[in-house]
Amino acid sequence: MKKEENVRIKFDSISDAHQTLGLPKPVHPLISLINSANTQAGAMLPAGTHVLNFYKVSYRPRLSGKLKYGQGYYDFDEGGLLFAAHYLVRGSNNDKEVRECSLYTLLIHPDFLWNYPLAKKIKKYGFFSYSANEALHLSESEKITIISIFRIIEEELNSRIDDFSQDILISQIELLLNYADRFYKRQFITRKAVSSDLLQKLEEILDEYFNNEKSLSQGIPTVQYLAEMMNITPSYLSDMLRSLTGQNAQQHIHHKLIEKAKEKLSTTSLSVSEVAYELGFEHSQSFSKLFKTKTNLSPLEFRRSFN
Repeated sequence: MKKEENVRIKFDSISDAHQTLGLPKPVHPLISLINSANTQAGAMLPAGTHVLNFYKVSYRPRLSGKLKYGQGYYDFDEGGLLFAAHYLVRGSNNDKEVRECSLYTLLIHPDFLWNYPLAKKIKKYGFFSYSANEALHLSESEKITIISIFRIIEEELNSRIDDFSQDILISQIELLLNYADRFYKRQFITRKAVSSDLLQKLEEILDEYFNNEKSLSQGIPTVQYLAEMMNITPSYLSDMLRSLTGQNAQQHIHHKLIEKAKEKLSTTSLSVSEVAYELGFEHSQSFSKLFKTKTNLSPLEFRRSFN
């Protein structure tokens, strides 16, 4: 029984996904727009985790999870977008989550983007690594904009495939992602109070980490560790911090390390090597290099200037 629960369903191609969903073969082997208004595919998604060999963008008229995060975390009730990245394992064994139906699902194989600037640009969108709990919630006007793009893509795929099709589809995909990026920035602003609470929690986790000397046994705290402690994804953590402080999660960790280093250098007689060790560095040279980069002073120069 345990083996069945942990089965991962691998979709090597968009055709595999269509076959699993009981759909006809896709019009184009590298891109597909599934409209659940014309099919029951949304209710036929199998349970378990999935390994995707393509990008996935879904619009859901309703988003679950309000009880989990509280009403204050959600801006609108007009549904929203969920993203999954190339090769990212997604899915759930939760029966309720499996049956949540997407109205539109756009599947894009990386090969479809080959030789276009979007092939590189798409990898920079952090929201492809967000979890379902970090979905993009849309206002009524935002929903209209997003659905209009889905409809253009759907019409282009269903009407004709010619020499212009790929250029038109690529431009619409890029437009969709640019709007998503814009709306996520809006979401960070409208949830500023919630984000500030998360920032405070992050500071408490880092303080506890260093004060309890976890760095001695676990080394420098990682972005992955902090994200797990806060029950959010590393990408969401970095993007949230960037919207609040202008720094990503790694830069925030470095800032905290320098703060702690300055404290130890100015209030103790520990050697530079001992300070580095207490902060979780394996090599004192790495600590000195980071300190110099961030302060324009070596640890010893800082100690002398402070004294």
